[in-house]
Amino acid sequence: MSFFLVWPSDLGREGTMMGHNDGKGTAASGTQALERGIAIVDAVDSGHRTLPAIATATGCTRSTTQRIVQSLVRLNWLLQQSDGTYDLGPRLAALSQRARAETSLATLARPVAERLGAETRDTVHVGVRSGADILYLDKIPGQRGLEMRSRVRQRMRLALTGIGRALMLDLDEDEWGLLFDAARPDATPDERTAWVERMRAYRAEGCVFDLEDNEIGIRCVAAPVRDRDGRIVVALSVASATPYLSPVRMQALAPVVRRAAADLSARLGWRSDVRAA
Repeated sequence: MSFFLVWPSDLGREGTMMGHNDGKGTAASGTQALERGIAIVDAVDSGHRTLPAIATATGCTRSTTQRIVQSLVRLNWLLQQSDGTYDLGPRLAALSQRARAETSLATLARPVAERLGAETRDTVHVGVRSGADILYLDKIPGQRGLEMRSRVRQRMRLALTGIGRALMLDLDEDEWGLLFDAARPDATPDERTAWVERMRAYRAEGCVFDLEDNEIGIRCVAAPVRDRDGRIVVALSVASATPYLSPVRMQALAPVVRRAAADLSARLGWRSDVRAA
């Protein structure tokens, strides 16, 4: 259950509240609190719904269990019912739903990304928007002996990456500006204007070029993927070092990447005739 990895920032705020004497005269560390919190959620998920049952399943004392459970309820990881029993909370449900959706997208995208990688011999990324960031769902390594520093589950600013900007193409220009300002607070007005003009051109073409904007020596060609309602929900990109992605080759790759994006869009139920209408 990988979504537990987001807990340290939440439970860390409870450090002093959840420190306690467990009968051995030692205060629970942040790591111990985290482990006990995970154990308690696992116990509830396994059907142990009362405080005594949770304490027995986890091996924690009743007082320790109660303190941690109260914190988890307050943070919406657990939900207390009117009869005093506990269930998994809404925050877990939301994360679980998002994780299933991302897993489904990555699974659907994998064969398309693999074909695109085989056709281009370059690194292929699959990503979705997460707030002001791009979240990489999958990566197909290139075949040119290069190792891109990107990795699955990594986050980067939307406005700084080609694949991120592909996810932004349907946004209005005010939101473009907000996302650019968040990513480049030091940018000059001229740089901001030039960036917006490039975005307008990319929206018209349905394809985005990263011209070493995010990392010197790395370029990419990216395109958005739409769901059955025509919404951009994921994006694909082909990336490599500048010797392998000259401006001429990038132009030649644009229709190849758009075609792969259209293939994945069709798998998600998108129809170009409906979108055009």
